[in-house]
Amino acid sequence: MANKYIEQHITDTLELNYMPYAMSVIVSRAIPEIDGFKPAHRKLLYTMYKMGLLSGARTKSTNVVGQTMKLNPHGDATIYETMVRLTRGNDALLHPFIDSKGNFGKVYSSAMAYAASRYTEVKLDSICSEIFKDIDKNTVDFVDNYDGTLKEPVLFPTTFPNVLVTPNKGIAVGMASTICSFNLREVCEATIQYIKNSNVDLKEYLKAPDFTTGGELIYNAEEIDKIYNTGKGSFKVRAKYKFDKKNGIIEIYEIPYSTNIETIIDKIIDLVKQNKIKEINDVRNETDLNGLKIAIDIKRSADPEKLMTKLYQLTPLTDSFSCNFNILVNGSPRTMGIKDILNEWIDFRMSCIKRQTAYDLEKKGERLHLLEGLEKILLDIDKAIKIIRETEEDSQVIPNLMAGFDIDQVQAEFVAEIKLRNLNKEYILKQTRAIEDLKKEMADLDDILHHESRVLKIITADLRRVAKKYGKDRKTDIIYEDEIKQVQEEDFIEDYPVTLFLTKENYLKKITQVSLQASMRVSAEHKLRENDEIIQTVETSNKTELLMFSDKQNVYKIKCHDIPECKTSNIGEYLNNILTMDADEKIIYVTVSNEYKGYMLFAFENGKVAKVNMSAYETKTMRKKLINAYSSKFPLTGMMYIENDTDIVLVRDSDKAMLLNTALIPEKQTKTTAGINVYTLKKNSRLARIMRKEDFVSEDIEYYRSGKIPGTGHFINDSDKTANNFPKQLDLF
Repeated sequence: MANKYIEQHITDTLELNYMPYAMSVIVSRAIPEIDGFKPAHRKLLYTMYKMGLLSGARTKSTNVVGQTMKLNPHGDATIYETMVRLTRGNDALLHPFIDSKGNFGKVYSSAMAYAASRYTEVKLDSICSEIFKDIDKNTVDFVDNYDGTLKEPVLFPTTFPNVLVTPNKGIAVGMASTICSFNLREVCEATIQYIKNSNVDLKEYLKAPDFTTGGELIYNAEEIDKIYNTGKGSFKVRAKYKFDKKNGIIEIYEIPYSTNIETIIDKIIDLVKQNKIKEINDVRNETDLNGLKIAIDIKRSADPEKLMTKLYQLTPLTDSFSCNFNILVNGSPRTMGIKDILNEWIDFRMSCIKRQTAYDLEKKGERLHLLEGLEKILLDIDKAIKIIRETEEDSQVIPNLMAGFDIDQVQAEFVAEIKLRNLNKEYILKQTRAIEDLKKEMADLDDILHHESRVLKIITADLRRVAKKYGKDRKTDIIYEDEIKQVQEEDFIEDYPVTLFLTKENYLKKITQVSLQASMRVSAEHKLRENDEIIQTVETSNKTELLMFSDKQNVYKIKCHDIPECKTSNIGEYLNNILTMDADEKIIYVTVSNEYKGYMLFAFENGKVAKVNMSAYETKTMRKKLINAYSSKFPLTGMMYIENDTDIVLVRDSDKAMLLNTALIPEKQTKTTAGINVYTLKKNSRLARIMRKEDFVSEDIEYYRSGKIPGTGHFINDSDKTANNFPKQLDLF
């Protein structure tokens, strides 16, 4: 049986099968060339040019799509999509190439779909006269179309650097291209100045990119320099807005080119749902025939400027545009800075002008040659008539004229074709007077061909004319980075009082003061899981940082605003879902970091108390978990945060209590310290509780004070036991 498989190296397979495909995508589809067009654009526009749509009336888009398929075999849908982006109605280009009528969608909206090609009408916009100028005078090369039945141009002889005016984006195989648009007037002026002086600082004339959707470009000189010099880099553009104070509405009317209305609105809605922004009542798309508009209804108490600062940072209302000026030059992709692009375009444009000049020179030379033959006929018109009249055979007319006047065949053909009524002296003198003018024109054209300075003057004149005729003011304003108020993420977080409730079963409730007061007015009880109970209440604010100590000697750090809010009617957030805890691990104490000032007190059953400085828990980075947060040598009785030294009460079993000031306890920097002996315990007794002085109810609390440590405490009298609801034996919390 014959072997079905042939062994082949992967490199050979890639070279033979994959590389041709990759190069085809790069060269023939995705990467724009020095004229600023991809092949799909060029095929479409040239078809419209040949259809006479540069000066004629509009025609149905379907007609154009059908004709374009003679050059572009990739299907009508892709051709029409290409057309849509080039139209005036789509607003994708600063200078659209197609004058359109009908619905072509909008570049700033993904939901506004364009109408079918049978409903819309198109023709070439007037600026296309600059794109096609002298294209029929051999200014560019032509090649066969895909089936060899038609010719199409390889490039367009654009009279201005369209490659910098028209935005382009393409993804090829192993490479991509992203070119932003620049203002036509600025591009023309920058090119003129570069022609005059190649060392010119282009930023003086080419200020920054410009987009149809407007907005404000955040100018960073270092980034712009990088883009101009290397062709790679990024910059940010943000939306423009105005505030309708009467109705309390923020109206966004210009957005970054790289985003769209729907993406912005969806992001704002998400932020509102996540309670990251609370100043917004409603957001909606009010875009109509008058233009783009996103309306944001805000609360009366909201500051529109501060809210927009938040939205600029948290939504695509500020968006980055990444540049990659990858352009095909003579069939090879090159990533170039602005000067390199201008240099290549100038070389290309000089070639176009020289080819057009050579074409004109040749045509005028042919005309001169004919007129010089006619001039010889002028010497004896009667002789010419006699030769033609006396020639017996038609085929001998041309040879007889050639012999009779010493002219060549082309000249003789021209003379022979002159109408009988034009064989008069006046007509012939009128024609031959143009000989001297033709000679002068040809001398001028020849001079242009041999002097690049004259070619550059023609380019400059074209640029000035284009800038004057088609130039527009900038749409995208420029604002400098140092003018923008720098804000941190913390500035976006609303600060307000909250109360935290920690339960025995590891649930945490975060309830706002307003919600808590409303619950108290209707005497609503906390909803808890069966057999669960609240073990700690912490009053704090939404912007604080929390430390959560677990029963496994770990401490977890979390921002209070990262904890979802709830009501008393909810059971709260299960902490194992929020923190990276073990399944059997529980949080037993919560405190505010308080900028890591103060102390943590840890009381152990053996009567020892550790006083750890809060700085021991401070880290340079926001670490979410610290292990060994306190000693594990002895069973823990309880813990407490104190900002400054204060009075505390230590309770032995349920019979003795000791009041002391924490100043008596020396502080430690080591988290795992076992502490010092504070309470002297008898055999089989234990330290059962640590309390704040104000939480211990007593008619004479000073009775329990100890002025030194270790101490033995004092027996708790019956009235104090009752007041504090002490059982016979206290359980650890």
